[in-house]
Amino acid sequence: TDEHFPILIYEGETFTDFTLTTRFKTVKGEKEQMAGVVFRLQDERNFYVVRASSLGNTFRFYKVVDGQRGPPIGPQIEIPKGVWHELAVECKGNQIRCLLNGKEALPALGDNSFAKGKIGFWTKSDSVSYFADTRITYTATEPLAHKLVRDTLVQYPRVRDLKIFAPKGEAKALQVVGAKQKADLGQAAGATERKVLDEGQPRLVRGKGIVTIVMPLRDRNGDTIAAARVTLESFMGQTENNALARVLPIVKGMQARITTLEELVE
Repeated sequence: TDEHFPILIYEGETFTDFTLTTRFKTVKGEKEQMAGVVFRLQDERNFYVVRASSLGNTFRFYKVVDGQRGPPIGPQIEIPKGVWHELAVECKGNQIRCLLNGKEALPALGDNSFAKGKIGFWTKSDSVSYFADTRITYTATEPLAHKLVRDTLVQYPRVRDLKIFAPKGEAKALQVVGAKQKADLGQAAGATERKVLDEGQPRLVRGKGIVTIVMPLRDRNGDTIAAARVTLESFMGQTENNALARVLPIVKGMQARITTLEELVE
């Protein structure tokens, strides 16, 4: 149909600031002959796109929010089909630059709708288009879970060990997404962590000379999305209540920085 937009998304990374270059060639299509790139894509209803049309001879940028397309920005420009063209997109903060064949075909744009997201190839309707030689340079993002563990260990040097468990991947397997020991990343959760995530209540685990509290981590809506396993040195007369009292400010400090599960693990 005329309003059908095939998108091929690269799932291997979420990009914030980046520079992408790719070559494209529109080959055929009766309704449309378009090729483009989506970026800072949240899902199929929220993203930026820059695209070229050989039938319409236009080069356009627009954003899609909640499935609604915003006003297109860009010039009339000849884009012959059957010829390779170079498309480049550069994002730095809220600044966006789009180049066609080495020339800035659009004015520099500023938009705060999407700070990061996926990247993919885009076409429309019955367009047949080729893409080649795609390159992306970027600064890798660090998952919030890694930052939380690092910052917490600095703030609380007496913490013996710290792990954050959360669902991750297509299977949403509960696993270590942040840890003091990098070798623990990806480790499967045990029964205690699963119970804490399911029930939203803390659990105490005793050991020789140590005490471990597994506590729920909640998002900005108050929903339990993860579990923090905090291990401290024990002391004579250690009770569950005072162990919880020791761990509570640690977990509250981490939780205050969490908004969503996606932010925590990506």
